[in-house]
Amino acid sequence: MAAEWQAVLAYGADRIDPVVPRPAYAHAPLRELFPMVSHGVLYLSRCTRYPWTHDVGTAFPQVSGGYRVRRQSDNTLLGEGETVEEAYDLIAATLPEGCGPAVDGTPEDL
Repeated sequence: MAAEWQAVLAYGADRIDPVVPRPAYAHAPLRELFPMVSHGVLYLSRCTRYPWTHDVGTAFPQVSGGYRVRRQSDNTLLGEGETVEEAYDLIAATLPEGCGPAVDGTPEDL
């Protein structure tokens, strides 16, 4: 997992705003999840292989500022944060029950 996080943390602004992955990485439980970036958004999965899980909150930047945190598995709005740090605090606080280190496999292996 360390190699994947190091790659995400090293991405330039053409992939993701560099300030986004650092607050996620600062949370030990989030650091144990599999990170990936798509369309400038950091996604976290409880497994390392496709199809990834969608039950961990995701921080979506808003045009007006701040972040909207949504869990994609059931399209639940978990809340909003004015800063990226607040958004990842919310994600860490709403992890699925029994969420632990990412499993080397697919959601079926959880």
